[in-house]
Amino acid sequence: MLPSSYFVDRLSANLRVFDHFLGGVGPEQAAWHPGPEAWSLLEVVCHLYDEERDDFRTRLRLILEDPAQDWPPIHPGEWVISRGYASRDYAKMVDCFIAERAASIVWLRGLSAPALDNARNLGDFTLRAGDLLGAWLAHDYLHLRQINEIHYAYTARAAEPYSVIYAGDW
Repeated sequence: MLPSSYFVDRLSANLRVFDHFLGGVGPEQAAWHPGPEAWSLLEVVCHLYDEERDDFRTRLRLILEDPAQDWPPIHPGEWVISRGYASRDYAKMVDCFIAERAASIVWLRGLSAPALDNARNLGDFTLRAGDLLGAWLAHDYLHLRQINEIHYAYTARAAEPYSVIYAGDW
């Protein structure tokens, strides 16, 4: 098993990756949807911000402090509409997410020998603190892939009537 410092170091490194991947995007690109059911960059950033605060950091803190403590409900899929993601300011949301991630890193680095085997029964399965920490990092990679896909699709569209096929297979 990898030490928890690996996950914290990667979450910290991803802060810089997110900052670079999300920076320099204008309002049109931020609001652009690559497909009818696909999220825009703005919606992805809002999701990352909410997940950072309301899901991963909160739930990891709760499971480390007292696994039996009730967790506040979350509804990430519904938040896109209920929290009005599409009406938010992109640059502000990027800054908010980066600030929240920085706060998470400070908190995680301040943990002394976290009890990663603390577990919470979720009905269908048992979730350990270590599972949640690993899922937090995996969640980053899922959304970095999504952000990259949005950038690629936007580039292909912006290049029209030219093609990006020479770049290679996506």
